[in-house]
Amino acid sequence: MTETISVYMTAGSYQEARYIAGELIDNRLAACVNILGSITSVFYWDGVQEEEEVALIAKASREDFQAINEKVGAIHSYDCPCVVAWPIAEGDSEFVQWIRDETRGKRQEQ
Repeated sequence: MTETISVYMTAGSYQEARYIAGELIDNRLAACVNILGSITSVFYWDGVQEEEEVALIAKASREDFQAINEKVGAIHSYDCPCVVAWPIAEGDSEFVQWIRDETRGKRQEQ
């Protein structure tokens, strides 16, 4: 059975987040992408930095993580974008099936 995942990402702007979300959906790499809105990130990159970013969470199949990571890396404005995933351990069975159906299964039909 296909494992489903949540993929957490950040973008430099709302427009970039919308573009990333659209690309993941158009390419059937994610069933849904939530754009959570503005967050403040404090991180170390050539010294301590503080930036406003936009957080995204995609629902996808685990088999698609590498393709998601590659797609985001290719279109993202950052040199090293945040793209991390964790498994969806439990969920409404119909919702989890929908994720599976709208990602891996749909691409195989095309």
